Amino acid sequence: MPISISDHPLKEQIFSRARQAGFDLVAITRPDATPDAAARLAAYIAQGRHGDMEWMAETEARRASAQTLWPEAKSIIMLAMNYGPDDDPLARLSDKDIGNISVYARHRDYHDLVKSRLKQVARWLAETTKAEVKVFVDTAPVMEKPLAQAAGLGWQGKHTNLVSRDYGSWLFLGSIFTTLDLEADAPETDHCGQCSRCLDICPTNAFPAPYQLDARRCISYLTIENKGHIAAEFRKPIGNRIYGCDDCLAVCPWNKFAQSARELSLRPRDDLIAPQLTDLVQFDDTQFRAFFSGSPVKRITRTRFIRNVLIALGNSGDTSAVPHVIEKLSDASPIIRAMAVWALNELAPAEARARRADALASEEDEAVLKEWAAILSPPPWRGRVGRGVSVKF
Repeated sequence: MPISISDHPLKEQIFSRARQAGFDLVAITRPDATPDAAARLAAYIAQGRHGDMEWMAETEARRASAQTLWPEAKSIIMLAMNYGPDDDPLARLSDKDIGNISVYARHRDYHDLVKSRLKQVARWLAETTKAEVKVFVDTAPVMEKPLAQAAGLGWQGKHTNLVSRDYGSWLFLGSIFTTLDLEADAPETDHCGQCSRCLDICPTNAFPAPYQLDARRCISYLTIENKGHIAAEFRKPIGNRIYGCDDCLAVCPWNKFAQSARELSLRPRDDLIAPQLTDLVQFDDTQFRAFFSGSPVKRITRTRFIRNVLIALGNSGDTSAVPHVIEKLSDASPIIRAMAVWALNELAPAEARARRADALASEEDEAVLKEWAAILSPPPWRGRVGRGVSVKF
């Protein structure tokens, strides 16, 4: 029989412990509370919208249902931590000489932070009740956003992220599965209404329809999850975003109720707020690892990071960066060399054309050769690829 607040204090104690551990929101749902999630996930994967994130397809069966992941679980405690920024994260997109890092990655890796606090609550719960518990953060095959909506923490907005009436779109999620049979909270309803700001602002038109995301066009996917070359049509829209994208989150009108993160551990590192692109592009592997120690940025490796920085430099118009770009033409990574070719042609096309013949004779990588071959004529796309913008071919 479910435990209710009226006849037992356990649920209130769980909420109190969660808040003491640093969580801003906590609610309870059941493993069978998202019956439609499996079909939506299957359709998403069948359409190929997950891109190169093969782990989504590989874990589809376990991800589709919380009951499949752990059949013994009777309740799921969903927890959220606010990471709201102090200022508008879109304000620096016009500062072309700096690299824009997504708000969530400007401080300690949230995977470590959230998991350690989940364990605090779960350990207390297990010791208090002798029940079994398991904790999950982002990296586990748990569909956290549908479960969070079922628990009442918020709703999945048109940008597919969770939106809270109290904290807007700035929330980290985690969950505690337990064999305890706890009373579930009421689910949250959708409050997006007719608003389409998150869809309209997307620089790459990554939303085929409201509540649908094509990751293959999403800047967060392109700069973080994508391990290879970034297609030319997306390079200009990326601008100076070198790790992730906050556009659809930042324009959510529910953010007006959000407060900046109260946790010191969630305060941004000063050196990650507006780092200079010309400094970042010079990182070797050791420098990259040291600078991003404890940061989620380190997970994408130097190769992908320098790829992103070169795209931002190509969009910067900063000709003083040309020597640094030229240096990357001989980098060991073909992914970096390819983007160096593109960036050089954007910043100094005459220099790129002068180097083309020698490069075509000595370069062996097909993708890099393709970039060199393309510099004789301008690319066919112009400007923003987003919603409402014509594209010339």
